[in-house]
Amino acid sequence: MNKKKKLKKPVKISIWIIIILIALVIGLIGFKYYSTLNKELRPVVEEKEYYNISDFGFVDEKANYDQNKNGLDDIEDILVGEQEVIKNNPKYISKYYENGYAPKNEGVCTDVIWYAFNTAGYDLKKLISQDINNTRKKKVYDVPYPDPNIDFRRVYTQEIFLIRYGETLDNDMHEIGNYMPGDILVFDNSDHIAMVSEKYNKNGVPYLVQNRDESQKQTEEDRLEKMDMKVTGHYRFKYSKKLQDLVDQTNKK
Repeated sequence: MNKKKKLKKPVKISIWIIIILIALVIGLIGFKYYSTLNKELRPVVEEKEYYNISDFGFVDEKANYDQNKNGLDDIEDILVGEQEVIKNNPKYISKYYENGYAPKNEGVCTDVIWYAFNTAGYDLKKLISQDINNTRKKKVYDVPYPDPNIDFRRVYTQEIFLIRYGETLDNDMHEIGNYMPGDILVFDNSDHIAMVSEKYNKNGVPYLVQNRDESQKQTEEDRLEKMDMKVTGHYRFKYSKKLQDLVDQTNKK
């Protein structure tokens, strides 16, 4: 009996070794196949300073509406506004303005957003103020003392507006094509807000157009992967009848 037990133990060990080796071989084959498949699915782009979304096999989003009737799609207009912000390269200055609007050469992170939207014919100062008044009883915005000159320049009110009137999307920055030019990103639960640039790095991660603090040199930066804040909200402009109704309300005043 003892001799049989002694014989069985080495046999079992050998069998387990063979099983482990087979599993390792299968795993290596599978990994090699997945890597090859992934390379085939991911467009190969030539090495250059920066890339456009088309270099990765995607086309720009369209709004299929032209609010200001200038011949450009709303998202195209938003991107024109974004480019103007980049050109103006505003200094980071945080203060209250009597008419609400910061000048082109200064402001904070939220000023990037309303400026780009204004270029497309959407006045966020009027729209957010109107929406706050419309939903005051329900406390949707939770603004104790509404002030049209500052409410549209707060990150959390802009985010609520985007949740209500935009398209809410996934936050994964490493899924190429997930972040499109003109998309809006919110960080650390309304601590900061920025726009997705038309430029991308070699990893397919977009540059940001933002006004984050006094140390920033250029408004457009390849900084998303280095941010010390987490993306907690990802939004895209989306034309709708609901948004148009709000625009019409503000135009009546």
